[in-house]
Amino acid sequence: MIDRVAHVLSRATAGPLLVRAGVFAVALAALVVAYPAEMRAGYFTGVLVILAAVAGVLPRSPLVTVAILAAVAGWVISTIWYDDPVELWRLIALASFLYLTHSLAALAALLPYDAYIPAEVTVRWLSRALAVVLGSAVLTVLLLSAANQGGDRDLLVAALAGLAVALGATGLLAWLLRRR
Repeated sequence: MIDRVAHVLSRATAGPLLVRAGVFAVALAALVVAYPAEMRAGYFTGVLVILAAVAGVLPRSPLVTVAILAAVAGWVISTIWYDDPVELWRLIALASFLYLTHSLAALAALLPYDAYIPAEVTVRWLSRALAVVLGSAVLTVLLLSAANQGGDRDLLVAALAGLAVALGATGLLAWLLRRR
């Protein structure tokens, strides 16, 4: 085991290691944003760091999904058990970090440790992911502000708008796949 780790580290290049470090960073950020401060005050922070580190080291494994689900569980615990208020900035930050964790883990899973990656490949990948994050955040704020105009129908309007966006995105993806 130790020989395998030493062999991988001796052959590793900067690109794949930076992508894996990015997986660790955004997974840890998602976990920190999700869990309440009371839980992060003790030894539990170490568990969150280890979970994020394992997701970064093993991006092909189901442990990335475990880290993402742990962040979602942390959000549920925080809002239900600890009665933390649902704040828009925190919700957008959590969703953004979860998406970036998934996206960077997918990129890291495709890259061998010793691969040479031109900088423009990583920059294009990250710029697309950040464009999705920014577009989602703007759309969320717009939909929530539009939903507040509906009086008692706020949640219904927001749910229907979200469903329309999801159906539109699905239709667009299906159309793009058929054009190929």
